[in-house]
Amino acid sequence: MKPRVVLSMEQALSLPYATLRFVHLGWRVIRIESFGAGPDLPGDPNRYIGSVVADDDRRSYFVAPNVGKEAVAINLKEPKGHEVLRQLVRSLDADVFCSNTLPSRYAQLGIDYESLSAVKPDLIWAGISAMGPDYPDVPGYDPALQAMAGYMELTGETNGPPTLAGVPIIDLKAGDEVYAGVCLALAERAETGRGSRIDVSMLQAAASWLITTLPLVDFGCDPIEITRCGNEHRKFIPTNAYPTADGYIFVAIGSDVQWRRLTELPRFASVGKAGRETNQGRHADREAIQADMRAVTSRFSTGELAADFRKATIPNAPINDINQVRAMPALAAKLTATRLPDGRQVRMQPMAVDLPGKGGDFAFPPHYGEHTRTVLAQAGIRDGDYDDLARSGIVPASA
Repeated sequence: MKPRVVLSMEQALSLPYATLRFVHLGWRVIRIESFGAGPDLPGDPNRYIGSVVADDDRRSYFVAPNVGKEAVAINLKEPKGHEVLRQLVRSLDADVFCSNTLPSRYAQLGIDYESLSAVKPDLIWAGISAMGPDYPDVPGYDPALQAMAGYMELTGETNGPPTLAGVPIIDLKAGDEVYAGVCLALAERAETGRGSRIDVSMLQAAASWLITTLPLVDFGCDPIEITRCGNEHRKFIPTNAYPTADGYIFVAIGSDVQWRRLTELPRFASVGKAGRETNQGRHADREAIQADMRAVTSRFSTGELAADFRKATIPNAPINDINQVRAMPALAAKLTATRLPDGRQVRMQPMAVDLPGKGGDFAFPPHYGEHTRTVLAQAGIRDGDYDDLARSGIVPASA
């Protein structure tokens, strides 16, 4: 079966992450970047972020989300550029078009659903923006959305400042919503023959994850239930990162049965005081319980405590750094990889789920506009016509 074809006007992380998941499926992803804005740092700004690992327009931050893709550059500020894009959609039989630019720019760039679906009625169109097309001029930056969606209010120490999550979770959440939405739309198209439009609001996608906090407001919750609580769990006591003699260990007591198992361990017998038998009782004594837990765990090594917890079937984990995560046997064999131009291997994050029959090695990301002439030729734009477009400032001459 012919691979699906995705044209994606993408930059930053949210949409490149979504289309990376299409690469994992074996689909053809052609990223479209802007042309004609001047000679300095053209295309996706993320090309120029991080250390120089290959060359100046493929720096370290850009690599992982953009392996296995092709790259074209088109000046979509000009009507002739719109014609080129429509020819790509039609001639390459594109299945999907994606964008994560501002909705207010869709029509002026010729990338709006109405224009492209007129060329190919069964096209799946997907856009990511900060707050959806009803708020067309709001830029979508993950840290700002973490603040707007309440994530920073929920993250950090109880008496500390609002804090960002350690990974750009709203960018990635939005990308996953595009991935899921496109797969659903393709399944529906197989039945109806019709294309569809998908608009992902980063704010709405993020708020859909507030399932353990936002509904509590209408239950008359205590304010502590919807604000920062450090590494504690708001409901299950004791759950926290506890100091050990040589580091930290995370322990999660998720039921009264697990509490009994904990307090039956000789080291933790002193924690099992009267009134703490139920989670409700432990809530009433949570600060004292946390202090009692720290007093025990700080006297023993992480390894000693982990051995106890394993025997008692109590959820626990060391606080791994990223090198330790990469070396875990459960992940080490599942890492994806690419190769630098000089042949050195770069190990990257695993796929989200195993995909039978799909490899984990992907081509190094392309230079800015690297495949413009080749891809346009496949769409029927031959060298002479291409050169005319280049002279008109629609495509780069050197691609």
